Amino acid sequence: MRERYQVPIGVEIATQWAWRMLVIASAVLLGVFFLRYFSEITVPLAVAVLVTALTINLVDWLEAHRIPRIAATFIVVITLLIAFFGMLAVVGQQLATQATDLRTSVVDGISKIQDWAKTGPLKLSDDQIQTWIDNAKESIQSSDTSLITRVGEVGTTLTHLFAGFFIALFSTFFFLYEGSRIWSWVVALFPRGARERVNSSGHTAWASLTAFVRATVIVALTDAMGIAFGAWALGVPLTFAIGVLVFLGAFIPIIGALLSGMVAVLVALVAQGPWTALFMLLVVIAIQQIESHVLQPFLMGRLVAVHPLAIIFAITAGVVVAGVVGALIAVPLAACLNGVVRHLATVAEQFDDEPPDDGTEPLPGLA
Repeated sequence: MRERYQVPIGVEIATQWAWRMLVIASAVLLGVFFLRYFSEITVPLAVAVLVTALTINLVDWLEAHRIPRIAATFIVVITLLIAFFGMLAVVGQQLATQATDLRTSVVDGISKIQDWAKTGPLKLSDDQIQTWIDNAKESIQSSDTSLITRVGEVGTTLTHLFAGFFIALFSTFFFLYEGSRIWSWVVALFPRGARERVNSSGHTAWASLTAFVRATVIVALTDAMGIAFGAWALGVPLTFAIGVLVFLGAFIPIIGALLSGMVAVLVALVAQGPWTALFMLLVVIAIQQIESHVLQPFLMGRLVAVHPLAIIFAITAGVVVAGVVGALIAVPLAACLNGVVRHLATVAEQFDDEPPDDGTEPLPGLA
């Protein structure tokens, strides 16, 4: 009788790993697809979770001082709305008052570029410069149809933003008011044997998220105040708007504050010239060095132990999946996953170290 053909053990192990990895990858891709498909819901919910992580302690503090939780929640949410719309109002007022001066600076800058193009090393004639200007005008005029289409897309986007704002607002309110109840309901969806670890993993992820959000807010405020003060000292217009932009950009670690700081450099270049822009660039670099070598290690520490390479990968994946919003959410999600993995690994080690509870005594010398 002929022996049955045997698959080499290496191929068998590789196959078992391969199909498991395929199943995991398929589940991840399916999850990403649903997140993108329902982005009008998932993105506001993610923003609501981040805001809740930032403000939940304030609600708890008000409740501890004998204020009913629903009233404390209303106070915190209304305060957030006042701060948000107040910031928008100040930015709008500054843009309205200083936009004319900035427009004049842009026109002067274009004139200087034209003069440099004629008198500098390019030695362009007036006819050549006018030809380039005419070509630019024709390109703009020929894109009327695409411009109308883009205006329609902007209208749709604004509608989605308006709806997402209210979803995030109501979600934040209920997360602050009865987040524990909601989490208990989520835990109850899992099998009875897994509920304890799901609950402990959720609390670990929440601790990592709150630590990350609070530390990031402090870092963002420091970046915004430093760069805004530097812009004010150098006489750069739109100081408050630059500070707000830097504050929002700082929520994207490593690259966010740098990119938003480059906007300050560009405004300085347009409004004050190259020397002011150079000094503004030095201010941005100095603030970034303070953040990287002092604030990030001191504030983050071991609370959010995510390697910089992992942060870069997370930001890239977030941009691919959901654009700017994905970049904002990617690093907090990576911090939560990192905390959960560490927690489950610790629980598994403790479980392995415990002797089996079978009613027998361990042998001498093996305990």
